[in-house]
Amino acid sequence: MSVKNLTASQLKKYEEVLIKERDNSQNLIKKLSETYNKGSKDSSGDLSGYAYHQADQGSDTQEQETTAYLIDTEYNKIKLLNAAIKRIYDKSYGICEICGKYIQESRLKIIPYARFCIECKTKEEKKKTNA
Repeated sequence: MSVKNLTASQLKKYEEVLIKERDNSQNLIKKLSETYNKGSKDSSGDLSGYAYHQADQGSDTQEQETTAYLIDTEYNKIKLLNAAIKRIYDKSYGICEICGKYIQESRLKIIPYARFCIECKTKEEKKKTNA
C-alpha cells in the first residue's frame, strides 16, 4: 500500500482537528474538575454537618475515583494532541516514529494524534502483551 506525504492544506485541516480536540478535552477536564472539587457533601446535597450512610460514602468515593481517572485520561490525551501539533510545526506529522514511513491517512482520520503506522503499532501492542 503506497502512502504519500500530506499536503499543506491537509496538514492545516489536521491542525484544526487537533486543536479542536484539545479544546474539547480541556473543557471536559474543567467540568470534571468542578464536579470532583465539589466534595461529597455538596454533590450528595447534604449540607448539614451530620454523617450519612456508609453506602453513600462508598458511592461518592467510587464516583470521585472514576472522575479522577477520566481527568487523568484526558490530560494524557492532551499531551498526545500537543505532541501531534508540534509534529505539524516540525514537518514530521504523519510519519511513523518507528519505521519512518508515512502513517495511513485512514488511521490519522480516526486517531489524528497517532505516532505510529498500523504495522508498527500492532508490533508494539504484541510486545506489550508478550512481556
